[in-house]
Amino acid sequence: MYLALSYFAVISIISIVVCCYDKNMATKKKRRISEKILLLLSVLGGSIAMFFTMCLIRHKTRNIKFMLGIPLIITVQTVILLLILKNIG
Repeated sequence: MYLALSYFAVISIISIVVCCYDKNMATKKKRRISEKILLLLSVLGGSIAMFFTMCLIRHKTRNIKFMLGIPLIITVQTVILLLILKNIG
């Protein structure tokens, strides 16, 4: 359990840093992080951190792929987590 929590903490921090970095590069009109990488970080477990960071710093909030995709990823991850917890208990 400790290993899983540590993993999600690390992937969440990475997601926050990468999202903020991409926003910073966007404001400077410089090379950006690809959308595939941002979505991959969400799929790998950083979805909640990515979504809240996006909303907080107003990054990718006009992009339908992110504003619908990341909540969908969160929903799927929640269902999977609930199924895993149900089978454990």
